[in-house]
Amino acid sequence: MEFSYLWWIPLLPFAGFLINGLVGRKFPRTVVAAIALLFTAVPFALVLKLASTMFARGGPEQISLVGAPWISVSGFTVNFAFNVDHLTLLMLLIVTGVGFLIHLYATSYMAHEEGYWRFFAYLNLFMFFMLVLVLAANFLLLFVGWEGVGLASYLLIGFYFKKDSAANAGKKAFIVNRIGDFGFLLAMFLIIAQFHTLNFTEVFGQIAAHPEWQGGMMTAIALLLVLGATGKSAQIPLYVWLPDAMEGPTPVSALIHAATMVTAGIYMVARSNVLFAHSPTALSVVAVIGALTAIFAASIGLVQNDIKRVLAYSTVSQLGYMFLACGVAAYTGAIFHLMTHAFFKALLFLAAGSVIHAIGGEQDMRAMGGLRKKIPVTFWTMTVGVFAIAGFPGLAGFFSKDEILYQTFASGNKVLWVIGLITAGMTSFYMFRLWFKTFFGEFHEPAQDAHHGDDHGHAHGVHESPAIMTIPLAILAVLSIIGGWVGIPAAMKGSMEIEHFLSPVFGEPAAAPVANHGLELGLASLSVLAFAIGLGLAYIFYYKKPGTLGAFAEKNRTLYNVLANKFYIDEIYNGLIVIPTLVFTRLFLAGFIDKGVVDGTGATLGLTARGGGYLARKIQSGNIRSYAGWLALGAAVLLIAMTFGLKAFGATH
Repeated sequence: MEFSYLWWIPLLPFAGFLINGLVGRKFPRTVVAAIALLFTAVPFALVLKLASTMFARGGPEQISLVGAPWISVSGFTVNFAFNVDHLTLLMLLIVTGVGFLIHLYATSYMAHEEGYWRFFAYLNLFMFFMLVLVLAANFLLLFVGWEGVGLASYLLIGFYFKKDSAANAGKKAFIVNRIGDFGFLLAMFLIIAQFHTLNFTEVFGQIAAHPEWQGGMMTAIALLLVLGATGKSAQIPLYVWLPDAMEGPTPVSALIHAATMVTAGIYMVARSNVLFAHSPTALSVVAVIGALTAIFAASIGLVQNDIKRVLAYSTVSQLGYMFLACGVAAYTGAIFHLMTHAFFKALLFLAAGSVIHAIGGEQDMRAMGGLRKKIPVTFWTMTVGVFAIAGFPGLAGFFSKDEILYQTFASGNKVLWVIGLITAGMTSFYMFRLWFKTFFGEFHEPAQDAHHGDDHGHAHGVHESPAIMTIPLAILAVLSIIGGWVGIPAAMKGSMEIEHFLSPVFGEPAAAPVANHGLELGLASLSVLAFAIGLGLAYIFYYKKPGTLGAFAEKNRTLYNVLANKFYIDEIYNGLIVIPTLVFTRLFLAGFIDKGVVDGTGATLGLTARGGGYLARKIQSGNIRSYAGWLALGAAVLLIAMTFGLKAFGATH
């Protein structure tokens, strides 16, 4: 079959996982790295081949690859099947391309870490499950990939499992995501009940054939899918695991935040766009969740001092933008921002790792400063990433974020648009705050014992990262510059290529009236203004007059503490959910059910058996006189029973 090589795209990373996981411990590190890279690079090459084939044929195309039946019960059948359309192809390019660069970077970044083979085995496993998720032709196989990336993230976030904080962060990610997964499971049950299939083509075909299906079951399924997506894509109320995921090594953060796990929820909602189109309620919920998450996470990012946590809250906020886009049915805008975000967020995390690597493991920005001349490659590449995410005109983030804001405004959600615009200004501020605090001002000699965070400290003086780490930075920087050029709108003399590319999945875009071009340019001007205000404030507070904002924070301690403590959400969750759950499980489940009912029943049965055994042992003593005594006793009992039994029988008859 022409496209049978598609099976190898996920299977090769899985082979890398098996080899490094089973025997990698015995290999030199160079061999472990070579295996991990080879089994990631070849899938990327296969995806490029697939893309060239699809482009060469021209026009929209959908490729289906069906393997053996997986489940077949009473007419209900689920196959191992892959489906490739333009959305899948774009996701494959992002996952394999950015994933390979992160693997390449990690070969050097993790060079001094214990468990080198284990790390790359987990990393390959992550790639395998994400590729299964993207390629899946039905909800069930997508769910397998969905659960798999959850497992892989648990392993990778808790990679430094000897640290309690890392182990707890891994468990937190795993448990919080199970809540969302429960919603996804229920959604699948409802899909089976309603459509009698889990195949994407068949489910969406049935929905498209019944335009009268509005709300009701469609809303129930869509809202349950949204619950699943809020877990994977870290949205309110299930976002709390993502900032703690910073306990994992920095390349893991880059992979989770940019190319794999957190994009799964956005992908799933976009993939199910036909379903969501039949539930305005669900769309409204998605839009509100996205807008609130965007501004909520951005406000927390304003005061974080850990360089990776700033980026983590930035990710939550940017995912909120993507959710917002899905909620106003601008799926192309969501996937467009997903793509550009993969470029500049991977760049930002890897550059942050390069900073951490340069100064011996330090992650607190208050201990940084003046690094731009010490690590110039990292500085310039990270500068590109900062300007891209902040919305500098012409860079990738500007076009994709502006498309979301324009679509939100055009859909009539003016309040959500205002929230998005304010969030854009806040994003610009906290990203330039990071930039100024890290690279400008007075240089701080790194502490020799700054070995927290990644446990990556090996301070030998501030130094630039080796080429194998800076080359991925340079490539991602280029992508962060040009990545948005596929989405230049007509109002800016572009042709919005990505919109046409994804039209086989999301429908042909309606041509925007020329009269709207003025509105679009006006809104874009406001976005640029938000960018400039954020940059200007950060320049004043963290470069021109450092300490000014610190004095303001001292005067407004309550507000600062609320932001610095992340609105006390973790504490609220602990008080309302975690502690009551622990009390209930320990007192009722463990105390009453487990120790009382289960253990009590077991103990009673044991005592009964022991008593019976004791009695039998007494009877079978081997003593003739004892046997005679038991025989007499038995005869007496039998006689009494017969006597009273007959009387009773006679009394009733």
